[in-house]
Amino acid sequence: MIGWLERGQLEPELELAGRPVPIAVKRHPTARRLTMRLAPDGSEVRITLPRWAQTREAIAFAHARRDWLEGQLARVPTRTAPAAGGEVCYRGRALKVEWLASAPRRPAIIGEALRLGGPEARLETRIRRWLEDEALALCETDMRAYCAAAGLDPVPVSLSRAQKRWGSCSDRQRIRINWRLVQAPDFVRRSVVAHEVAHLVHFDHSRAFHALLARIYEGEIAAADRWLKEHGRSLYAAFG
Repeated sequence: MIGWLERGQLEPELELAGRPVPIAVKRHPTARRLTMRLAPDGSEVRITLPRWAQTREAIAFAHARRDWLEGQLARVPTRTAPAAGGEVCYRGRALKVEWLASAPRRPAIIGEALRLGGPEARLETRIRRWLEDEALALCETDMRAYCAAAGLDPVPVSLSRAQKRWGSCSDRQRIRINWRLVQAPDFVRRSVVAHEVAHLVHFDHSRAFHALLARIYEGEIAAADRWLKEHGRSLYAAFG
């Protein structure tokens, strides 16, 4: 990350929909052009620059596209923390949160409800931990299946709380998956795991990578990508 006040001339934020939003700039050694996106939770504007670009170009770019950014901000879902009587998404299903003081503390799916007990004040934390446990178990199962399909030995899986990546494979020996994908339909989560498994073989997005991904993933990658593009932000609504 580079500092904002480059030569003391630049401002660190711009106003979107009547409130200041920070602009985060990062230089990437292999970037060929400037790219910009809004953080999934709307907390900042993120710009990636090639090494040769100047920070003031990033700020000018953001200001010139304020209308587009405000449109993106309008799509950010309102934060709705899980509460008794509310809903939580699990594998594409909306489960009603059913809190009973006499129920076990650990959440359990009962029909179309997620039932749990324990202190009501800590309900959100217990639901999140349960979802993370479920996410890890599901992703490990997905990973083993796709590694077998690719002719690879299984690798460790860990969960990520990243704000902009659904998955990563930084060293070809471990994959990381955003735990929030446990809220999405199975085919979406599995597409991300398959994507990262393919990176264990091809650490790029070459034709060979896409050919391998198409071979090991049983669904339509385009459909999964489209779901994430249209609904991905909603996965941040309950837990930020």
